[in-house]
Amino acid sequence: PITPGELLCLGSSLAFSGLFYYLYRKKARVMARIQEAPKLQVDDDLPALVSASDGRCLPYVALEGIVLPAKAALTSHYHEGLQGVIQKLLLKEHRLIWNSLARSW
Repeated sequence: PITPGELLCLGSSLAFSGLFYYLYRKKARVMARIQEAPKLQVDDDLPALVSASDGRCLPYVALEGIVLPAKAALTSHYHEGLQGVIQKLLLKEHRLIWNSLARSW
């Protein structure tokens, strides 16, 4: 005999398993797209390539090239000889549309 509590636990376990599997597959597809991204060199041809692409945007592109610091390279306090630079972050905000059904932006 199965009690209602056991059925509730089984159902919630299956629901959470399905949800986590769906999220896993979604992230796996994104990772596959990133790994298959074309590798481009940072050179004089890159601006022409970007402006010729659809929407003037290259989704999932790996850029390879030499990075030069703006002022001085950062040195690690923990590992000798390890240097790095700070990446300039670009934030792109998407247009918000009011959803009257959910009453949210």
